[in-house]
Amino acid sequence: MSVLVLFEATAAAGQEAAMEALFADILPDTRAYEGCESLTAHRNQDAPAELVLVERWSSRERHGDYLRWREERGDIERLAGLLAGPPVTRYLDDLAI
Repeated sequence: MSVLVLFEATAAAGQEAAMEALFADILPDTRAYEGCESLTAHRNQDAPAELVLVERWSSRERHGDYLRWREERGDIERLAGLLAGPPVTRYLDDLAI
């Protein structure tokens, strides 16, 4: 069963454009990564420095593989340098209600 992943990241002051540019650069590879079924990016209207990625993955394990790949490439470290604090990742199951 697929999993919905919410990834929330808040840019450090003055790093908003750099964070958005980084995501614009790397998200095409994310969308093409095996197991990624969909991904959309959103800016919080009430906190413009916060971006939220809404992702659908074939499994949590495939998302974990993807994160390890990003870490090996140095992308996690690049992103961390632009953030006000640690990002938040939530894994959600669909409910039939």
